[in-house]
Amino acid sequence: NNLSFVDICFTSTTIPKMLWNIKTQSKVITYAGCLTQIYFLILFAVSDVFLLGVMAYDRFVAICHPLHYTVIMSPRLCGLLVLVSWIISILNSLLHSLMMLQLSFCTNFKIPHFFCELNQMIQLACSDALLNNLVMFFAAVLLGGGPFSGILYSCFKIVSSIRRISSAQGKYKAFSTCASHLSVVCLFYCTMLGVYLSSAATKSSHASAVASVMYTVVTPML
Repeated sequence: NNLSFVDICFTSTTIPKMLWNIKTQSKVITYAGCLTQIYFLILFAVSDVFLLGVMAYDRFVAICHPLHYTVIMSPRLCGLLVLVSWIISILNSLLHSLMMLQLSFCTNFKIPHFFCELNQMIQLACSDALLNNLVMFFAAVLLGGGPFSGILYSCFKIVSSIRRISSAQGKYKAFSTCASHLSVVCLFYCTMLGVYLSSAATKSSHASAVASVMYTVVTPML
């Protein structure tokens, strides 16, 4: 339920504005509107990452420790994990937004994207954005790499447990429990990673915008 809510909010941050731009043939966004979009986009993107990590831990406990599942994954722990995910996401989003306020921009400038993306906005700043780039990099490594490492570890342990199951029916049941989650994780992380790697390699804002549709629209929809 939490992941579905976050995905709906994640797409609602960018898609309504994009559709309005197409309808009115106007691609103007105010500075305040852009900052607001960045804040909520980061908030829901990081929440998505943390919730996928929490779900990976849930699948790990369900398959590797099935007899202790109800004891380990108590409603109190589940609530605490979700609460911590939201608190970290809010603080991280607030940090980036406040740091954006310290940058200066030209009066009118063109954003080569269909939404205000943090990376694109930092590149368009007229003032020195070294600190913003460093914070963005370390936040991506810690808040993106941390949950992803946990997901990979959970996957490794789950596969090891599935291989030890003797019956084919038992293997199928265990695999089907986490297959949909792994599919979403692969789509979300691979497309997001692809966006930043491709934009860094080709410097093509058009290619980056097209690829961004995958993690902002397609993955949440699925």
